[in-house]
Amino acid sequence: MRLNAFLGLSSLGFHRVVYREWGPERAERTLLCLHGLTRNGGDFVRVAEAMAMEGWRVVAPDTVGRGDSQWAANAKVYGYPQYLADMNALIARLEVERLAWLGTSMGGLVGMMLAAQPGSPIERLIVNDIGPFIPKASLERIAGYAGQAISFSTMQEAEAYARETFASFGSALTDGDWSLMTEITFAQGDDGRYRLRYDPAIADVFKTQPIKDVELWSVWDAITQPTLALRGAASDLLLPETAEEMKGRGPKASVATFKGCGHAPSLLEHHQVAAIRDWLI
Repeated sequence: MRLNAFLGLSSLGFHRVVYREWGPERAERTLLCLHGLTRNGGDFVRVAEAMAMEGWRVVAPDTVGRGDSQWAANAKVYGYPQYLADMNALIARLEVERLAWLGTSMGGLVGMMLAAQPGSPIERLIVNDIGPFIPKASLERIAGYAGQAISFSTMQEAEAYARETFASFGSALTDGDWSLMTEITFAQGDDGRYRLRYDPAIADVFKTQPIKDVELWSVWDAITQPTLALRGAASDLLLPETAEEMKGRGPKASVATFKGCGHAPSLLEHHQVAAIRDWLI
């Protein structure tokens, strides 16, 4: 794994965006993976390792305010216009004309918006537990935990929090999976305490705007690339009826549903990684 960075630009100036790379730098095929609202690029480590074994170059950034990337000077930077601009800058930096996209939740929405644009460099699209309709109730649930400025004195306490908060990621996750998830989720500060690896201000949007259903069918209908939608069987965000409609309009996605999880499949389990690999190759 290689750690790299570039400078994104907002109306408030430049910010440093960190991204991880696996596989050969000049591979014939590239997969860009983008995480969910409170997550970071570490979520894709097992997908990346599997695809690198197939000869792919895999890139997983931490969006501004997450992981190892710089926090924004003002919370107004945290929004889809900035995420789209930064991902466009990253794609240009990678010097590839075409690539595949895998996005979880927020990362899937960014991928949908980019794929829907004329002349998009995205040639294949995978969205993980996200679609063109997002019910208000699911957003209210996410708002209930996102943006918490919490810390723990031990990694064991941090893992207990992760297991409770992200229980919907998968009931079959092993102790090793949860240990990895906790390492991805938390970082130890100079004071020795473990804190969530994101700026709490990323969730300010839930405080400043009313929470309501989100409808993006016009974006979905503009997508023409081959598309795979992954869904947790118990998901409250990508509803069964939405997934079914996604199969019949726009890119007419294939849908893979994983038992034992809700929003969102962790992509740490072997069968989930295999579904992505098999569809891409």
